[in-house]
Amino acid sequence: MNITPLAESFAFEVTEVDIASEINEKDFSAIQNTFHNCGVMLFRDQQLSEKQHIDFSRRFGPLEIHIARQYLLEGHPEIVVLSNKVENGKALGIEDAGRFWHSDLSYMHNPSLGSLLYALQVPPPEAGGNTPYASMYAAYDALDDSMKERLKSLRAVHSYEQRWQKDANRGMQRTQLDDNEREMLPEVSHPIVRPHPITGRNALYINEGFTVQIEGLTESESQALLDELFAHSTQQQFVYTHNWRAGDLIMWDNACVVHSASWYDPAYTRHLHRTTIAGPA
Repeated sequence: MNITPLAESFAFEVTEVDIASEINEKDFSAIQNTFHNCGVMLFRDQQLSEKQHIDFSRRFGPLEIHIARQYLLEGHPEIVVLSNKVENGKALGIEDAGRFWHSDLSYMHNPSLGSLLYALQVPPPEAGGNTPYASMYAAYDALDDSMKERLKSLRAVHSYEQRWQKDANRGMQRTQLDDNEREMLPEVSHPIVRPHPITGRNALYINEGFTVQIEGLTESESQALLDELFAHSTQQQFVYTHNWRAGDLIMWDNACVVHSASWYDPAYTRHLHRTTIAGPA
């Protein structure tokens, strides 16, 4: 097994490894340590069953069951389907998920630790669908001392319902949340500078998808600071953009990485399976 950096970025590629086979503890430990310290890892040319995808994901920790239950894979609720496929008039997955910078499940009291996305069918490179990832370790490190001092005691509110409603208002593929879903997902508050739960390293923990307000600031002050941080953290110098191929498994650490789904030509099929690692309590 080899672990090598991708394009001098914070992302790494793992080669000479077959996830469908049992990975020994030494190699798995190397993968796990690199994952939390860098943020993004790529495994190309994998042939995974749903169970193999789930089993590998579960080695990193318990798995989340996504709130959008209509898009969970039948028989495998640990997998949420991201797809533009339609069968018998029914969408098989979320077609337009995450077309904004975000960290998966940052709106939870215990946010997600990681996500593993497996590509079954993807458009050709010229048809779009690439995924940019931004390192929030690097974004924090690049802040000047005065901004670090300003942010160190601030907290921000994250909201799933507000994002869901924004997408619905824009005509995106969204059903109304019911009372039970709203009760399960109240707004939560997290530190803007959040130590990684495994490494302890500081990272920015805000994202334009789910972060809606900085506590203790007026609405205009909050939005101005959030806009500044959003623009800072997604500068090209902090970004790795992944060009998908069928058989790719890419995993990212939600505690130190944000990502965004890109537009793609809907004339082509895009069908992926995602598992999500629960964060520590």
